[in-house]
Amino acid sequence: MTRLGALLAALIPMLVGTPGMAHEIRPAYLDMRETAPDEFAVVWKVPAQGDRRLGLYASLPKRCIEKAEPAKSIVDGAYLERRTVACAGGLKGGEITIDGLRSTMTEALVRIEYENGDTEVVRLMPDAPSFTVAGAQTSIEVAQTYFLLGIDHILSGLDHLLFVLALMLLIRDRWMLVKTITAFTVAHSITLAGASLGYFSLPQKPGEATIALSIAFVASELIKMKPGEKRLSESYPWVVALAFGLLHGFGFAGALMEIGLPQSDVPLSLLTFNLGVEAGQLIFVAAALVVLRAAGTLSMIRPAPARQFGAYIIGTAAMLWLVSRIAGLGA
Repeated sequence: MTRLGALLAALIPMLVGTPGMAHEIRPAYLDMRETAPDEFAVVWKVPAQGDRRLGLYASLPKRCIEKAEPAKSIVDGAYLERRTVACAGGLKGGEITIDGLRSTMTEALVRIEYENGDTEVVRLMPDAPSFTVAGAQTSIEVAQTYFLLGIDHILSGLDHLLFVLALMLLIRDRWMLVKTITAFTVAHSITLAGASLGYFSLPQKPGEATIALSIAFVASELIKMKPGEKRLSESYPWVVALAFGLLHGFGFAGALMEIGLPQSDVPLSLLTFNLGVEAGQLIFVAAALVVLRAAGTLSMIRPAPARQFGAYIIGTAAMLWLVSRIAGLGA
């Protein structure tokens, strides 16, 4: 087996071991909206599987008093708590902590929308699970948070990355690679923007199943490659990227809508999240090219069994995700 084959073999457990976890590790999400002076409607959203939720708890400033018992539910793989709190003197200067975050590999996003329209968005990590409320943020600070979220989303979204990798294995020259990645970018940017702004939509679960199917399709095209023959997908991979990129954009939009768009800065937040996705995608493409070059030049490994082996690994992962996601349609 070639070095590339050995590398792909080492990736088998990661690719097929957790078919239900193809997307990024979802962040916890705390949304606070000021509905009256110093009074906030609070939504606390934590990833869940079945009846089991992640052990994360939002700790608000001590001056925040609940006005009623929280309403609790589990919806679409997430545990939700809804409550109303009164915070004497407001939130500014108070500390918000996500208890339990230090012992996880996920993160938490806190979004506060004030009655005057100001928005504060803070990303909390396991090594920094708390922050002091500033009372407002500049548009640049909000944009920076969404840019980093975009990078994280694409780099931890294994299904999206496998689709890009499969396209790279299908492409014969770098100029075609540039056109293909550009087509994928344009396509998913269109649906990301349109779906996030409410112009059109695709149900989340069928969309995720179709994304898995898109990966399986490209893997099957790789398997069918023969020396001296050029399939349509090899000659025009940018068409494949354009068509399926529209579907992947719905996946990105679903993640962004789950996190929440600050209504006062929708264009800026949407733009910077998408730029973050593109930056993360370029990081992955560059890293993949380095790895492929280290294993052997693309022209050298194209006809080798290692390329077919890689196609089978990618296709197997995609089919496991597809079966898992179809099974989840009725859940």
